[in-house]
Amino acid sequence: MTLRNNPRIEISSSLDHSGIRGPISPSDTAIANYSGCELQPNRGVPLNLDWVDAVRVNTSAVERRAQTIGTRRTVKKEWQAAWLLRASGDDTDERVRRLCAKARQPIQQELVQKLGIESLHIKVAAVCVYYAFVETARRAIEGSGIHVAAVSTGFPAGLSPFAERVAEIRRSVEAGADEIDVVITRAHVFGGKWQALYDEIATFKNACGPAHLKVILGAGDLLTLRNIARASVVAMMAGADFIKTSTGKEATNATLPVSLVMTRAIREYAQATGMAVGFKPAGGIRTAKQSLDWLALMKEELGVSWLKAELFRFGASGMLADIERQLEHQATGRYSAEYRHPIA
Repeated sequence: MTLRNNPRIEISSSLDHSGIRGPISPSDTAIANYSGCELQPNRGVPLNLDWVDAVRVNTSAVERRAQTIGTRRTVKKEWQAAWLLRASGDDTDERVRRLCAKARQPIQQELVQKLGIESLHIKVAAVCVYYAFVETARRAIEGSGIHVAAVSTGFPAGLSPFAERVAEIRRSVEAGADEIDVVITRAHVFGGKWQALYDEIATFKNACGPAHLKVILGAGDLLTLRNIARASVVAMMAGADFIKTSTGKEATNATLPVSLVMTRAIREYAQATGMAVGFKPAGGIRTAKQSLDWLALMKEELGVSWLKAELFRFGASGMLADIERQLEHQATGRYSAEYRHPIA
């Protein structure tokens, strides 16, 4: 992937993508903007094996760049509060109704009033549940505008029979899920079986119907940054609306180097096709300070238009309590005890 507007090439390819971009839809359908170009929702493109094979990752350069994200600049005082209010999350929990109640009002009303942010109507982007709880969540958040996401396809390992995984997606959509989080077959990545991976994700996309597809790569299991970059490209070609780092169950989940590789894959795909794909880091992000690092990464690599729920999510509801504590400190000058900010 060719990195434009950056003096250090960390992910590279000599491949020319100039012939990939298809007809551009009217601008009123655009969901993002990059370098002055309006980007459309991802429709997918035919699998381009030359593109996949040409992907290279300079691991040491990626790690050096990732180390600078939290150190080059800091966000202070009221600007920090504003950035923290952008950080939304989703999670799975068998206590679905309590989770949904927290989703509808993630920040205590007293704190909302102290910060003077009533007009923002802060809420999380989605509540993510196992498909068996989709109907319960749907009823609990009705009228809120919050999405219901269902983890499907044999989450978290993705090893159940293929027909069962596809059927699980369809049941989730029929129950009212707005978004489907799927797990890929990691063995396809290890074996370089890119056509098999593409066909798998394309089938999942077709089963989703009107629901958005979030493709979980399981980055901690993929071993190399090049594997992660290639899997990202194939997932987007197959029609993913989001690419997601992890299930949260791997030994290693979301990291800044992994996220840098995935966001730059998104950028290259946008430049080549005119279509935008969302990004979701999940697992291991637990503090408000960490959320600022990822927000800075998104702004610097993809731009302001990606800093919205339609294109960026955190999969880290445990972080919500710490964000609330930081906001209370902004409002009162004091840190409150963690028990005052339960997740559900």
